[in-house]
Amino acid sequence: MLTIFIQQLIERLGRDKVSQNETELFRHSHDESFHKPVEPDVVCFPENRQDVETIMGVARAFQVPVTAFGAGSGLEGQAIPIKKGISINFERMNQVVNFSPEDLLITVQPGITRLQLNKLVNRHGLMFPIDPGADATIGGMVANNASGTTAVRYGSTRDQLLNLEVVLANGTVIHTGSHAKKSSSGYHLTGMFAGSEGTLGIITEITLRLHGIPEHTVAARCTFDTPKACAEAAAAILHTGIPVMRMELVDADSISQVNTYGGYTFPVNHSLFFEFAGTKNAVEEEVKFAEQLMRELGCENWDIASDSKERMELWKARHELAYAYRHIKGMAVTSADVCVPISRLPELVVYAREVISKSGLLGGIFGHVGDGNFHTMVVFDPKVEGEKEKAEYTNEALALRAIELGGTCTGEHGVGLGKIKFQEKEHGEALTIMKQIKQLLDPDGLLNPGKIF
Repeated sequence: MLTIFIQQLIERLGRDKVSQNETELFRHSHDESFHKPVEPDVVCFPENRQDVETIMGVARAFQVPVTAFGAGSGLEGQAIPIKKGISINFERMNQVVNFSPEDLLITVQPGITRLQLNKLVNRHGLMFPIDPGADATIGGMVANNASGTTAVRYGSTRDQLLNLEVVLANGTVIHTGSHAKKSSSGYHLTGMFAGSEGTLGIITEITLRLHGIPEHTVAARCTFDTPKACAEAAAAILHTGIPVMRMELVDADSISQVNTYGGYTFPVNHSLFFEFAGTKNAVEEEVKFAEQLMRELGCENWDIASDSKERMELWKARHELAYAYRHIKGMAVTSADVCVPISRLPELVVYAREVISKSGLLGGIFGHVGDGNFHTMVVFDPKVEGEKEKAEYTNEALALRAIELGGTCTGEHGVGLGKIKFQEKEHGEALTIMKQIKQLLDPDGLLNPGKIF
C-alpha cells in the first residue's frame, strides 16, 4: 500500500515534487516544540492549488493522512505527522497572487513568509503588522491564528483576514470571504478556518488586510521591583487609552538570561518594553504621558530608544528570549502560553512566578501583556529523573488557573498536541460542536489527525 500511493503521487505530481529523502523526512518530523518527532512516509512540495487537489485525491483514494507544514516554527506540535502519511510543504507556493495597494490588501500563497511579504509591501509604505517573532509562513500563521508583540494594537492573524481559498478533504475548493473590508453575509467561515491547525482543510490562498507604516516610532523600557507591579502598570497604560504599538513584560530571570545569551546590558529587574507609533507630535505626547504614569507607579530605569538602531536592538533582545532558554546546552524546555482578561493579569503573573519557583527549576515569564497574554519557559535536564514532570506540571497548573480566571490555555501557540487535555474544561459543550464540524468537513479523519481533539 505504501509503495502504491507514493508511486501515484510521483506519477501525478512529478518526481521533483515528491521526496522520501531521509533529510526531508527528518525535517518534517518535528517543529520547535518538545513533542516527540514522527517522520512522515513522504513529503510533497506542491506549486499550485491543482497540486494540492491532486495530493488530496491520492490521500482519499488510499486513506492516507495529510499534515501541512510551513516553516516548522510551531510550539505545540501542529506540524508533526503523528499518523505518518503525507507531509505537505508549501515552500514552493510562495507567490503573490494579487497586490492592491490602493485597497490596502494583498492575496498570497501560503508559503510566503512574514518577512518576505513585508519586504514587498514596505516599499509601498504598507505593512503586514502581525509579528510572532519567528519568520513563519503566512499559511502557518493563519492555521495557528498567530499573533505576537503587536497584538495590543492589531489583534491576531484572524483579524487581518478577508478571504481564504481552501481545498477540503473531499476535493471541493471554497472561498470563505471576499475583498470587501466587512460583510454580514453568512457564517464567518474565514474565522473558523483561522486557527483550525490544518484539521478542516488545506489553505491555498490568503487575502490579507494591510496597514500604513506609521510616520514616527519610539521604543522605551522601564523596570519595577515585582512582576505584579509590571502587570499593573501595563493595565494602567491600557486604561488611559494610550494606543501603544507593543507592550511586553519580561521578568528579571529572563532579562538575566537574554543578557547572557545576547551580550546585552539591560538592568536585571522586572521590565516593561514599549513601542509607540503614529504621527511625530502624537507619539512624543504619548511617550511623555506614559513616562509620567510609569514614574507615578514607581518605575525605575526609564530609557527611550528613538533611533532605529536602538529600537531594533531592544526588540531583537525581546525576540531572542525564547532562544536564550532553549539553547542552554544539554537542557530542554517546556513553555506555557496563557491569556486572561486584563484585570486578572497581575494575579496570574504572580501565580506563574510562584509555580516556577516551587518547581526549583530555572524559568522565566515574558509576553504580550497588552492583550493579557504571556508565556513561561521552564528549563529541565531530561537526564534527571523527575525534572521533566516538574516542568510540565508548571504548564498544566498555569493553564488550568487561566481557564478558571475566564481566560484560555493558549493565547497564540494553538492546541496541537500539548493543549488537547484542556479543551473540554475550557469549551464545555462547545467542544461537541467543534467535533461535529470536524466530522462534517473531514469524515475520514485524513487532515492532521490527532490534533486539537
